[in-house]
Amino acid sequence: MKYIKDKIVDKYDDWILGGILPLKPNVTSEIIAGLILAAIAIPEVMGYAKIAGMPIITGLYTILLPIAIFAIFCSSRHLIVGADSATAAILVSTLVTVAAIGSRDYIALVSWVALLCAVLLFIARIFKLGFIADFMSRTVLVGFLTGVGIQVAISQISTMLGLSGGEMGLDTIPQLINIIMNVSHINISTILISAIVIIVILVFRYISPKIPGALIAVIGTILVSSLLNFPGLGISIIGTVPSGFPSIAIPSLSAINADNFQSLLVAAFTCFIIIIAQSAATSRAYAFRFSEDLNEDKDILGLALANGAAGLTGTFVVNGSPTKTEIADSAGSRSQLTSLVTAFVVLLVLLFFTKPISFMPNATLASVVFLIGLNMVDIKGLNDIRSKIKSEYYLAILTAFTVILTGVLWGIILSIILSMLLHLSHSYRAVNSILIKNKEGKWIFAPVKYGESSEKGIIVYRFNRDLYYANSDLLRRQVLKLVKEAENPIRWFVLDAGGFEAIDYTSAEMLKDLHHELVGKKVKLVITTSIPELKDQLEYLGLNEIIGRENIYVSAREAIEAFESQN
Repeated sequence: MKYIKDKIVDKYDDWILGGILPLKPNVTSEIIAGLILAAIAIPEVMGYAKIAGMPIITGLYTILLPIAIFAIFCSSRHLIVGADSATAAILVSTLVTVAAIGSRDYIALVSWVALLCAVLLFIARIFKLGFIADFMSRTVLVGFLTGVGIQVAISQISTMLGLSGGEMGLDTIPQLINIIMNVSHINISTILISAIVIIVILVFRYISPKIPGALIAVIGTILVSSLLNFPGLGISIIGTVPSGFPSIAIPSLSAINADNFQSLLVAAFTCFIIIIAQSAATSRAYAFRFSEDLNEDKDILGLALANGAAGLTGTFVVNGSPTKTEIADSAGSRSQLTSLVTAFVVLLVLLFFTKPISFMPNATLASVVFLIGLNMVDIKGLNDIRSKIKSEYYLAILTAFTVILTGVLWGIILSIILSMLLHLSHSYRAVNSILIKNKEGKWIFAPVKYGESSEKGIIVYRFNRDLYYANSDLLRRQVLKLVKEAENPIRWFVLDAGGFEAIDYTSAEMLKDLHHELVGKKVKLVITTSIPELKDQLEYLGLNEIIGRENIYVSAREAIEAFESQN
């Protein structure tokens, strides 16, 4: 009996870690939060479906099985998954060139992207590749999302004005040209609807973020549309919307061919990067806020299963959503029970309330999407970057303009390249230092200043980055310059390797060459390190033999004491 009892407790603890139950259960609060989240998320995900070029009903599918499956298998008690504007924009921009938006092949390709994302996420879980998210810098991500937001907002203006020819998938410049060329065909009634929807959403958002302004605007325009017969007034509506539970099936393989396979892989990989980066950042923030443990590998598994469910139910990729997570949190959610309530509400809508959705004006949905796009423009984030590191601010602006002018795909490529360059720049350009005595006579590391030495005849130099092939010559040049410009002849040069975790072959060979160059200048090269792994590396790379084992010390202080005793 004790064994069975222990197993039940272990299972209960596993559910707690999975986030299904709050640490202090309050079912009423979770139900209310789930209802509020559903009210706000339903029109939002329909907007994301429009951005992705998918039937709007598929937006609801993203917060049915995917959100429920993630809730069951995840670790985070707070992270909410669903359709996302960034990944939706990625889909349409990468697939629009290989299939017509809304066509059977296009829908199948979009579902295959979700399945491929699931595979990539499973691989990331197995090999613990969650760290990949860290290579998408926040600076570049802010610029990327800002550019996407501007592009998404501009793409909806034609529909909000009652013009034809504007659709997701077109780059920003063609969208603007379409508006200018057709300005004489603006539909005043459509503009009026768009304006009312925007005003309603903004007013209720100002009153309280918990009030589902978008849902109120959607319901209101649906009622008026059904009463006044909008199509007869020249106002376009959504039209027939299928009802019922989505069918579960593998997407058609016939949609994949040699011409579109590359685009499919690009879409899947870029969505995978955004999913990993955005989901991890959001779940970490809330785990920190509530001082809770977080198992990111378990969250990745949950995201993989959620995207697998999305692909098998004919919808598009799902992502950890910062906006939905904040909505749920502000509504009182403290567990994934909120997600299950939301999924149940969506199921009821799919079974009984899709017919009213068919009366929704296209201008209403376009206005919702327009505001979604504007919300992605992170002015606060850009200003914060500019006030702190202007060079990174320019990178963010460059990324944003690339997305706006050339499209999301090139923006993604540039984002990844700039993030990697930013990483390489930080790892390459070390802020190195020299050990000196301050005015109080205490030893401190100060920034490198040529002409200085630690004591007469000795320099203790610290290279504050991992040493590898790209920056090894930088160390060599700086060491030789310090020796050359020292006020007094240098007899010992101490390389404090406290900033190294490891060195590669190129760096080892450089240190051997540096040793020989310093010997020619009658300077002894000394290395200090207390890391056992690095000591082992120095041994098998042959450095101990060349430099001399007697010239390897544990600390800078020990090296200075040895110098003083010998000179």
